[in-house]
Amino acid sequence: MGYAQLVIGPAGSGKSTYCSSLYQHCQTIGRNIHIINLDPAAENFDYPVATDIRELISLDDVMEELGLGPNGGLIYCMEYLEQNLDDWLTEELENFLDDDYLIFDCPGQIELFSHVPVLKNFVEHLQRKNFNVCGVYLLDSQFITDVTKFISGCMASLSAMVQLELPHVNILSKMDLVKNKRDIEDYLNPEPRILLSELNLRMAPQFEKLNKALAELVDEYSMVSFVPLDLKKNSSIQYVLSQIDSCIQYGEDADVKVKDFDPDDPDHDSD
Repeated sequence: MGYAQLVIGPAGSGKSTYCSSLYQHCQTIGRNIHIINLDPAAENFDYPVATDIRELISLDDVMEELGLGPNGGLIYCMEYLEQNLDDWLTEELENFLDDDYLIFDCPGQIELFSHVPVLKNFVEHLQRKNFNVCGVYLLDSQFITDVTKFISGCMASLSAMVQLELPHVNILSKMDLVKNKRDIEDYLNPEPRILLSELNLRMAPQFEKLNKALAELVDEYSMVSFVPLDLKKNSSIQYVLSQIDSCIQYGEDADVKVKDFDPDDPDHDSD
């Protein structure tokens, strides 16, 4: 069984930086991961690229040959990838071992993980290839400056969760750049009554019912919560990685094997 992270989020949320820092962290602790670029517009990388979608199709070529703009060209590239899942992607996946850990660095166009079915079909293809997949949604912590933006970020994340139907870890990235971390802490474990009160203060009276429904959605379903990530702290990276590993059950088989054959196990000695 293979393991995979699908790294998604808005443009500029720090997805590639996350992938690079995660690779460096895993190198330090002696753990192997492989990063795959799924962004046909990407140019520079701070990590070794194991597989690159640009070997299949690039945004520059599409824009030049078809006369499309950046957004339309990117959608075209991803739909072309979708058409080649059984050929190109399957062949590329054969280069990895059955239990390898893959990180997919995705484009930042929000349509791809909110309502266009490309990434959903991509995930289903990975699952058919016996991969456990976790969605890793990054949101820039500097974006969360007030309650309305927090709710907006929650709804975007929830849209991706519903669309992809995956175990999900939501990350507040760039915490190392936040000057006053207390402003962010209020949104890590939000109180619904406080959220509702702040929403009502900021929005017109006719939105009160909508505000109440949004606050209840965040609270009652407990579907959207964020883990802060400070890339300057190894402990923060390791904590995020452990949360994701737990979602995809990475390492659980290894733990069982060690326990079963531990010579110091008193139960083992008594047999």
